[in-house]
Amino acid sequence: MKSINAKTVSGGDALAIRKEKQLNQAQFWGPIGVSQSGGSRYESGRKLPKPIQLLLAIAHGSEAVSRKAVAEIRGEKAA
Repeated sequence: MKSINAKTVSGGDALAIRKEKQLNQAQFWGPIGVSQSGGSRYESGRKLPKPIQLLLAIAHGSEAVSRKAVAEIRGEKAA
């Protein structure tokens, strides 16, 4: 399974993960507050802003990746 790295996730990475999880764009992007059309633009090559990268890591990353993303948001050092 493709993994999310909050520091380098791209739209192509998000697309691969979405397809692996067999989710449509609304199901994948909706929980982090991105519309289906916005998600489509990211998957087509638009650069993902850092906050969206972090939210993707929290919503769709492994537990360890999610913890690191939350720590980064809080300004903490990840364990």
